[in-house]
Amino acid sequence: MEQNYVFMTDSDSDLHYSIADEKHIPVVYMPYTLDGKEYLDDNGRAGVEKEFFRRMRDGASPNTSLLPTETYFDYFEPILKEKDLLFIAFSSQMSSTINNIYEAREQLLKKYPQRKFTVVDTLSISGPMTMLLLGAHALYEQGKSMDEVEKWLLDNRMRSHAWLTVGDLKYLARGGRISSTSALFGSVLDIKPIICMGKGGKLDPVEKVQGRKKALRAIVDHTAENIEHPETQTILILHGDVIDEAEKLAEMLRQRIPQINGIRIQIIGPVIGTHCGPGTLACCFMGKERKI
Repeated sequence: MEQNYVFMTDSDSDLHYSIADEKHIPVVYMPYTLDGKEYLDDNGRAGVEKEFFRRMRDGASPNTSLLPTETYFDYFEPILKEKDLLFIAFSSQMSSTINNIYEAREQLLKKYPQRKFTVVDTLSISGPMTMLLLGAHALYEQGKSMDEVEKWLLDNRMRSHAWLTVGDLKYLARGGRISSTSALFGSVLDIKPIICMGKGGKLDPVEKVQGRKKALRAIVDHTAENIEHPETQTILILHGDVIDEAEKLAEMLRQRIPQINGIRIQIIGPVIGTHCGPGTLACCFMGKERKI
């Protein structure tokens, strides 16, 4: 159904380019810098992810930055010349990027006062944001209004989950998520954190376990405890270039929750990968309201 508004998002959702293409979802590409050169995260189109993680393992230290307000103009203005716009953004609690989006919206609505331009803060990022996008876009395809889709997103954003662990604590330390001392002792003792997408819109540590096997079991346990209606869902497993472990996690999930409709396995993009590092494993799904 032809809509009078455009449904749009950004690449920090880790929404795979093939899905965005299939559903005609325009995406704002977010920047990252590797070895002094800036790139844009295109959600797998260029196929650079394995090489990106290899370079991280070899000692590269990528970083991310904000998109300037002027760049958002370039994305938004061609749309607003023709239609209204619903932009679905990653969590305001993980970056100040959304302030540049708001600034662009304010200035563009002065230029196009006849338009409606809504920004939804998902309080999510990466896989949990993808789950929200797919649920909301299904309503968009059904012809629901911008207000109806926005309401669904706001009503359900606390139901999108990610339960994850990382391969090396040093990447969380580099991003300020934990202290360097904790990272050092954790690595020596083979301590693996279990982290979730919290109700405050940040990634929150939940518990610590010793060893990778226990970490995978913990992810399965938390998924089983929190998922709702698995028979209607395709769970998303994201990984930082550890496909064998991702497939093992998928098999563990099928054994524990046999009614799961499907599982999609996808490598993490460079922007998200910068902060979590190679070896990350995450299970993403829709479920109960976040407790943490």
